[in-house]
Formats: sequence, structure tokens, C-alpha cells
Amino acid sequence: MAEMNSNESLAPIRVETAPLRLKIIESIRHAIEHGILKPGDRLIEKDLCKQLEVSRTSLREALRELEAEGIIAKVSARGLTVVKITLQDAANIYRIRAQVEALIFEQFTENASDAQLLALEDIFRDLISAYEQGSFLAISETKARWHNYICEIAQNQIARNILSRLTLRTAQLRNRSVVRKERQKESVFELQTLMDAIKKRDAAAAAKAAQHHVINASASALTPFDPGRPE
Repeated sequence: MAEMNSNESLAPIRVETAPLRLKIIESIRHAIEHGILKPGDRLIEKDLCKQLEVSRTSLREALRELEAEGIIAKVSARGLTVVKITLQDAANIYRIRAQVEALIFEQFTENASDAQLLALEDIFRDLISAYEQGSFLAISETKARWHNYICEIAQNQIARNILSRLTLRTAQLRNRSVVRKERQKESVFELQTLMDAIKKRDAAAAAKAAQHHVINASASALTPFDPGRPE
């Protein structure tokens, strides 16, 4: 085994910065997901530091990571802004989501124990209740719990990370779609079909139902779609 040169050293571990960076990222993600920050909005460091009560160094670390994920981007002289999504990108995101969700629900149905299935039913009841309330925030937060648990039991954290990034990119479209009463009714029916397939231990039917739910969500979110029109 080769020895380290005397001029080489391991980079120091700065434990204190990582949790703060992650909290800043989570805060900005939440703001984008729930419409506080909208596509095209400028991210002004001075204002963000004041609102979040963090240093500019910590903020910049977080912004670099969000930029690497494609959630924010530099736009000429305007600096960093929340990325505006194109029709083609949005359509592609929903197509990818449909395949990923089909996979994780298939894996969950194959892996879940009876106790884990009962736990999912508890989350499912909360999810249906959220749809009945009609609040985007309630639906979004409960849907996140639903997907987190599905991915945990499916043993597929990679899929969860992918879904988190994809749903964030289409946050404004989802917000506009989810609050439509007709779409809420459709979603409840689709999710009940999905839950029935899971309870029957029919992995293929669960995958199909999950895919169908996302495809219908895409149709609702993308029609009508005008990326240049203010909300």
C-alpha cells in the first residue's frame, strides 16, 4: 500500500457546517415547493441571509448544491433565479416519475410484511383525509410521507431521491393542478385503486395503478400550460 506524501493531508471534517447547509437547502426547497419562491424569482443573498439568519458563506454552500441539482441557475446579470421549467421538460419529468413510481410500488407490494401494510393503510387514510381537506400543503406533506414510507419498505432510497428532485422541479404545476376539485376527486379514486392492488398483493396491478395516477396527474398539470403567463 502506498504511503501518503508528507505534503499530503486529509481534508478537515467541518461537522458544524453540514447540518446548517442541509437546513438551508431544505428551507429553500420548501419555499419553492409551496410557492413562496416561484420560477423566475431572483435569489438575493442579502435578503436570504436576513430571512434565514445565516451567514453568506453557509448560504452560498447551499445555493451551490441547489444549482448543481438544476433547481436554481444563473441567468445573465440577474444572478441566481429559480429555474423556469419548459413544457418539454415538464412532460419528461412526469414520464420519468411514472416509471419510477411504478417500480417502487411494485417493490413495496413484493416486500411489505403484514404489519408494514397496516402502517401504510394508516398513512393512506391520512392522505385521503388531506385530499378531502383540499389544501395543497396538507396533500403535499402527506404525499411525501406516503412516498417516503413506500421507498423505505421497497428498500429503494435512490428512487426517493429522484422523486424528491423531480417533484420539486414541477412544484408550481403540481400546486395549480392539485387544488382543482375535479382532480382531487380523480386522485382519491386512483389512489384507492392503487391501495386495493397493494392489499391484494398484486405487484403488477399496483405498478400499473401507480403509473396511471402519475399519467393523469401529468395531463391535469400540463393542460393548459403557458410557462410565460404569471400565476
